[in-house]
Amino acid sequence: MGSISIGNQTVTEFVLLGFHEVPGLHLLFFSVLTMIYASIITGNMLIVVVVVSSQRLHSPMYFFLMNLSFIEILYTSTVVPKMLEGFLQESAISMAGCLFQFFIFGSLATDECCLLAVMAYDRYLAICHPLRYPLLMGPRWCLGLVLTVWLSGFMVDGLVVALMAQLRFCGPNQIDHFYCDFSPLMVLACSDTGVAQVTTFVLSVVFLTVPFGLVLVSYAQIVMTVLRVPSGSRRTKAFSTCSSHLAVVSTFYGTLMVLYIAPSAVHSQLLSKVVALLYTVVTPIFNPVIYTLRNQEVHQALRRLLYCKATDM
Repeated sequence: MGSISIGNQTVTEFVLLGFHEVPGLHLLFFSVLTMIYASIITGNMLIVVVVVSSQRLHSPMYFFLMNLSFIEILYTSTVVPKMLEGFLQESAISMAGCLFQFFIFGSLATDECCLLAVMAYDRYLAICHPLRYPLLMGPRWCLGLVLTVWLSGFMVDGLVVALMAQLRFCGPNQIDHFYCDFSPLMVLACSDTGVAQVTTFVLSVVFLTVPFGLVLVSYAQIVMTVLRVPSGSRRTKAFSTCSSHLAVVSTFYGTLMVLYIAPSAVHSQLLSKVVALLYTVVTPIFNPVIYTLRNQEVHQALRRLLYCKATDM
């Protein structure tokens, strides 16, 4: 790869090594992950279209779900295309492009952490305080929560990227990952990374553990309320829904915590990349399924939308 020397710093194009440990599986990975990526985009786009087009779905829960789907679309599109390129040929990215990828991906990951907590809080209010719910979750409050979620992610990761941009990278230029992640980049820096690492650790602790704690508290309150419901079938359905949500949410938060708060728990870079796949492609494909699978309102809205499209043809 070409390089340009500026003073005592060599600015290079980084090479993303991806899953170089298993070259014989590259075509299989490419095929499977291409199908998963297409499913993520299709499924989440469908949710956005259905929520926007159906007047019945213009409620806080679906407004938050639409934003989650929009985040998932941008989130995976920041990483997966470059990863797929790496399965077919050497994948290079400029230093500016690398920092930009990390900024967008990190910001959207932070946004999702916060939004999942907001969605859990919304369900807590709807189930535990149904009479006060319309007042507590009014349109202006919902919009304010979503704007706060979006801005918090970009502000937090903007600070991290600003610190990373101050580092010098003198070579080598190979990033042992399928995208520009924080830890693999720190390994390549030839200047002191202490401030960037401490700042990232503190922010990771705050923006992972606090939202996850809010999710757990919200669902604990929901479970306690559901236990007082006399109907066995309604109780079973509520537990099933809560357990599904918690399974996906815990996978998302858990993998991020392992990689950003306790990276020493992952004993190989290959395992680190496999864990990263959980929050880059596995969780995004399950979110639209889990949040809409048992939702009759979404099913009915989708059928009406498809029926209208069919009659217009």
